[in-house]
Amino acid sequence: MSNNIIQMTRLFFIFAFIIVSISIISAQHHDKKYNILSVGFYNLENLFDTVDDTLINDEEFLPDGARAWTAERYQEKLGNMSYVISQIGLPEAGTGLSLLGVSEIENRRVLEDLVKENSIRDRNYQIIHYDSPDFRGVDVGLLYNPKHFTPLKSRPIPLINLEDGVRKYTRDVLYVKGILDSDTVHVLVNHWPSRGGGPITASFRNNGAKLCRNVVDSLLGVQPDAKIFVMGDLNDDPTDESLKSYLRAVGNIKEVRKTGMFNPFEDFFRRGQGSNAYRDAWSLFDQIVISKGVTNKKDGGYYYFKANIFNKQFLVQMTGQYKGYPLRTFSGDNYQGGYSDHFPTYVYLVKEIKY
Repeated sequence: MSNNIIQMTRLFFIFAFIIVSISIISAQHHDKKYNILSVGFYNLENLFDTVDDTLINDEEFLPDGARAWTAERYQEKLGNMSYVISQIGLPEAGTGLSLLGVSEIENRRVLEDLVKENSIRDRNYQIIHYDSPDFRGVDVGLLYNPKHFTPLKSRPIPLINLEDGVRKYTRDVLYVKGILDSDTVHVLVNHWPSRGGGPITASFRNNGAKLCRNVVDSLLGVQPDAKIFVMGDLNDDPTDESLKSYLRAVGNIKEVRKTGMFNPFEDFFRRGQGSNAYRDAWSLFDQIVISKGVTNKKDGGYYYFKANIFNKQFLVQMTGQYKGYPLRTFSGDNYQGGYSDHFPTYVYLVKEIKY
């Protein structure tokens, strides 16, 4: 056998060995299995019951109120909201949302009615809620699947804003600590003050961001890799001062170590996507900002995989003046029978299954 033939034979076997090795490595990579959980936020657009609460301003959401809020409409709203919730995170997270922060709810009762709806009843969602001092009576809350999450403690944190020395009452921040599967997590559910009232309200939202940042810093001071979720209808976009300067959230996951907080929704916003629309422009007020601990792939727990805006076609207004907007419950005082004026947002968390 000539030297050339021997050389070619050796090269063939070396090449074949490399190909087989790559195939084995690739197969091992693809054979990895993961648990997937989803965590979301949804502004439910004025989920009020039909009962007059004399302690709050709920008159427009009564049967004889400006919006003729009847039992039939309330029931339709519950059905619509529960169906949306049932779909978020599917099919990747096969059991749907493990945690869902909510805003624009009147009280605990409406959440109790919501979780009993057929679309989500089997998930047995539990509720964490406190009444807020908001002048309209709307609150924030957290729904959790008890198969995935065990709460350890919770409390409302007052957001104090002053105007001419007088407190402007708004929603408290809901703080919850618990065990998500095997991970200790901290959740802050927010609904920062609206933009109604002009530029002065920016300082109110900045105060909301500062309040959250103080909590975040306290948690990180005790545990540098604490897993924290700051979520809510922030009434600001990811590039606004409150998020960038006060919460100090970065939009590039590679830079998360600089500030400890990553906002996956900044990239969506910069690409022109939003969760709510006004005057033919998209905003992305509904965000879930995560701590560096949630991005850590090396601790063996759950880590951030990807984010999404849940903007399926059935949630979109298809005709008329607001074509392309979220299909809402009301347009002014006109009943639309839709869902919400906000799209939900959510993130996927993954954990490799060890054998």
